[in-house]
Amino acid sequence: MKQTILEHQVEKSREGSYYALPFQVPEGVCAVKVSYQYPKAAGNIIDLGLENAQGQFLGWSGSSRSSVTAGEFDATPGYLMAPVQAGTWRILIGAYHVQAEGVKVRYEISFTERSRRWLFGDLHVHSDASDGQHDIPTLARKAKGMGLDFLAVTNHNNYSENFSLPRVPGLTLIPGVEWTHYKGHMNFLGIQKPFSGSFIANDLEGMRRITREARESGALVCANHPKCNLCPYLWEDDRSFQLVEIWNGPMRQVNRDGIAWWTEFLRQGRRIPAVGGSDFHRDRGPVRLGNPVTAVLADSPSPEDILAAVARGRSYVTGSVRGVRLDLDCGGRTFGDVVEDGGPVRELTVRADRMPPGAVLQVIGQDGVLAKRRPKQGTVRETVPITGTGFAYLLAALPLPGGGTYPLAVSNPIYFEREQNHGTR
Repeated sequence: MKQTILEHQVEKSREGSYYALPFQVPEGVCAVKVSYQYPKAAGNIIDLGLENAQGQFLGWSGSSRSSVTAGEFDATPGYLMAPVQAGTWRILIGAYHVQAEGVKVRYEISFTERSRRWLFGDLHVHSDASDGQHDIPTLARKAKGMGLDFLAVTNHNNYSENFSLPRVPGLTLIPGVEWTHYKGHMNFLGIQKPFSGSFIANDLEGMRRITREARESGALVCANHPKCNLCPYLWEDDRSFQLVEIWNGPMRQVNRDGIAWWTEFLRQGRRIPAVGGSDFHRDRGPVRLGNPVTAVLADSPSPEDILAAVARGRSYVTGSVRGVRLDLDCGGRTFGDVVEDGGPVRELTVRADRMPPGAVLQVIGQDGVLAKRRPKQGTVRETVPITGTGFAYLLAALPLPGGGTYPLAVSNPIYFEREQNHGTR
């Protein structure tokens, strides 16, 4: 984080007036934070506000705050959330009370640079616009209180709320629709209006028409809870979606079946990213907001960058924002990336943190379990040799007494291929 220090003398002659102090904002910044301090015991009162390089007034906090932020994805109450453009910004100074000798004010200005980061969010949530309990502002407050970074509101067949999603500092709201049909549910993520007519389709061609329209409009299409007991994916078509929701709500057998279904696509050569979502509707019951979450390695917290990372498979699913954390690397490549050639053996670096006692980290590939590692003090950091082509993903799980496992976190794969064999998603 870059920082600039300005020391400014406010003279007695300025008392009762407003003026501006310029400073420079560099390129590649997504937030500007201004903190200031001065001797108040003598009765000095200096007020604070901000204006950007375009002369846009960003906010005014008087003397009530010693630090304020204005940025594209976060802002102090009273300040605008807006893209940060480089250039000459101005601190707005209000010289309310100034002692006879004047007062020295120290301004510390820090810049948050755009950079790739891990963001945690819930990609499947319902509001009271369909059959959920809460309105979107309430969902946003609950999500922020849990430490989530993003939330996709996916009401059943309804998209009206997408045209008025609030901008919430520190939380990205992603437009979505859960296209709900008796033969299966699919999330359409990322656009306000995924279909031009109604949601109704009564045959396979109708389903293909609606999903094709959504994709051509820019939506990511996700097959939701494909092995659910109540509403499984029954369409005789596995090419109309781009994502698979492998983990829906609390971990149970239908999710283990969903993970197996997705893994079979990988074995067939499909490169289809996996996601998770809570399917939260109301407070009472076993389904909880943010259980599970999808962890996404995104270039920024914008909806576009989050979904671009999701589409690339730059993500993993974990039980909650406090759940197991995963990392996967092969020569600088990570989740969703393709490793070409690299010799007969590749070195795959695996990492898992926050592993509970008894948990095991598995590396899953084309031929099943490629490696198993047990954590030391909750952490696995090891290198695993990988041979051949195919894929490798991470599964952190607790072994079950009768066999099988209870998944705690599941990653998207790294893919391996020969240099001359360029596969497609």
